[in-house]
Amino acid sequence: MLGIHEIWLFVLSGVLLNITPGPDTVYVIGRSMQMGWRGGAAAAFGISCGCFFHVTGAAIGLSALLMASSTAFGVLKLVGAAYLVLTGLQMLWSQPQLLAVKDEAERSSLRRVFLQGVFTNALNPKVALFFLAFLPQFVAADAPHKPLAFLTLGLIFIFTGTLWCLVLAAFAAKAAHRLRQSEGVIAWVNRALGGLFIYLGIRVAMLETR
Repeated sequence: MLGIHEIWLFVLSGVLLNITPGPDTVYVIGRSMQMGWRGGAAAAFGISCGCFFHVTGAAIGLSALLMASSTAFGVLKLVGAAYLVLTGLQMLWSQPQLLAVKDEAERSSLRRVFLQGVFTNALNPKVALFFLAFLPQFVAADAPHKPLAFLTLGLIFIFTGTLWCLVLAAFAAKAAHRLRQSEGVIAWVNRALGGLFIYLGIRVAMLETR
């Protein structure tokens, strides 16, 4: 009815893409090592919410606008790059915190991790262009409800990706439980995540305006 075809191939491709190591994987593992499973889960759900913005954008044509308008693409690119670099610098300068923190401070940290995951994806034009290129391959050209078909496929992709990230968070948190007792280890995790964000910011800034 929605014009979706070869959905089994879409699910398989989505799972393979989700389990391929990338920045999201590193971010979830890093936050899990820092804060345990709750930190990794907050990162995973933040990333998924960021992806939802792009799926919705692809469904209503915003991604196509980014591809067609060099000005819109350039503005989003610079905003996203600046956010990533600033976030990375904050991580590099942050002081390590052990697990013995107050509940309110922990909740605040989890909100911050979640929002970082959201903005990292939502402000990345490369992710928008990925969904624009990937989703239409599984929707018939004469489909009567293309936006709804794109949204359905996008939600399937986000669902499988979220499950994978939660599994990663659980394994990383369990493996790093003792390591999180060391301020030195946490400091190095902060540096690694900070460096990753700065690297992603530079890569986003270097994307060619289309």
